[in-house]
This record gives sequence, structure tokens and C-alpha cells, in this order.
Amino acid sequence: MAARRRGEVVSNSRLRVPEHPLIERIVVSDGFDAADDWIAEAADAKSIVVTADILLADRALKAGATVLAPTGKPFTTASIGPAIATRAIMADLRAGMGDGMGGPPPFSKADRSQFLQALDAALVRLKRAG
Repeated sequence: MAARRRGEVVSNSRLRVPEHPLIERIVVSDGFDAADDWIAEAADAKSIVVTADILLADRALKAGATVLAPTGKPFTTASIGPAIATRAIMADLRAGMGDGMGGPPPFSKADRSQFLQALDAALVRLKRAG
């Protein structure tokens, strides 16, 4: 499991994460965006941030981190601007239509496989850049 190489799980409440000496649990205050703030401030060029939150992805990219969506799709400096714009459009649509729009498709085995491959590739790149 790639996450066992070294990882921090940051949240504002305790999450169920396998016990492992290379996984550190960091629980921050329950303030608005407290976990995002901690992650963005701690991120650097040696970090891999996994998030579906586009605004956090933007902050982590600006800090120099490698950023992946949970499906393995990388966020890049070239892709983050359009992603932020799409997020704003979708927020406007949801505001006008209510909650009837639905959400993203369920996480699939293919998503898991794609994520693990992307994470492994990112870890290898960081190790080589060393």
C-alpha cells in the first residue's frame, strides 16, 4: 500500500485510518477550513496532497506540492484555473436548481487503480528529485 511509505492524515475529527507507524494522524481544530489551512501551510515541493477540494488543490499547487484527486487525476498549474471556473459555474447552477443535480459518480475499482498508479508515479518522481 503506497500510503504506508509515509503519510499524514489531516482532519478536524478522528478518522478511521489503519494503525501504522508511518501514518501520522493530525487532528486540527473544527474551525472553518482548519484542515485545509494546515495542509496548505505544510505543503511544499516534497508533498503530495490528495484532495477533491479544488480550492485546496490550488493552494497546495501554489506551495509547490504535487496534487492528486482521489481518482488519481492530477491537478496542475495548467488545469487548476479551468477547474476553479467550472467549480464556480457548478455552484451557480446548484444555487439556481437546488440539490436536484446529483453528485459525482460512485468511486469505482478503476478509480482506485488509477489513483494508486498516479500516487506511485508521484512518489517515484519525488524520490528521484530527492
